[in-house]
Amino acid sequence: MTDAATLSTIAITINGEPHRVAAGLSVAGLVAELGFNPKKVAVERNLEIVPRSMHGDVRIEEGDQLEIVHFVGGG
Repeated sequence: MTDAATLSTIAITINGEPHRVAAGLSVAGLVAELGFNPKKVAVERNLEIVPRSMHGDVRIEEGDQLEIVHFVGGG
């Protein structure tokens, strides 16, 4: 028997590591959930860069492979 939590999540890969996230989550939602500043990340989904202006529109789907790069300042 499958529990409700499993039904409402999907399996994805983030930076080479398996993760389960809520079904229907946008790239912007994922970035926020991971605690990143959305102005300081670059996201690649299935080998294609997701423009920052599209982060709220692009939905994460089962099996997606994402690379998220977080830029930090300093010197």
